[in-house]
Amino acid sequence: MRTGFPDFRLGNVLATSFTGTLSERHGDAVERIPTPGRLVDWLAVNGLAVDSCTPVQLDLAWMLRESIHAAATAAATQEALPVSAVQVINDCSAQGRAAAILTPDGQRRWRLSSASCVEDALSVIAADAISIIAGERDGKLALCASPTCQAAFFDTSQSRTRKWCDMNTCGNRQKKARFHANQRKNLRPAE
Repeated sequence: MRTGFPDFRLGNVLATSFTGTLSERHGDAVERIPTPGRLVDWLAVNGLAVDSCTPVQLDLAWMLRESIHAAATAAATQEALPVSAVQVINDCSAQGRAAAILTPDGQRRWRLSSASCVEDALSVIAADAISIIAGERDGKLALCASPTCQAAFFDTSQSRTRKWCDMNTCGNRQKKARFHANQRKNLRPAE
């Protein structure tokens, strides 16, 4: 892994983990894949290893990420999916040459050939986005309750009432802020 970059925020759902590579969208945004090499790192961590990435491919990845975010946000708020976002997702999905394989423990994984490129990996991410936005998987899209984050995430909790994209980041930050606000309120002198 290259040093000097913010850590990846990894989740259990590929497409929403990918949108999480730009976090704090409504605050001080944090870009977690600012360079082609960093995208290569993220893809490898997520089982989609490629040898290299060009600046043009990084631009395509950012475009796909923002399209997935826009479509997932619309789905979570039960609004119409943005046509341009749907087009980008569909185009990326159709470009790839990845194959689904079954692992010995009964899991589906994606195999990229030795000649695979970033577009092949992006097609897997786009296909994953299609499956969650289309409602093919057990769970629901929701938006993080953090006012600075508001990331779309796929809630697979039993009650489907998760509030945070990640309890270890947004959830803890909000709970700390609430605690400190209550502390300040309790320290004020009575009038």
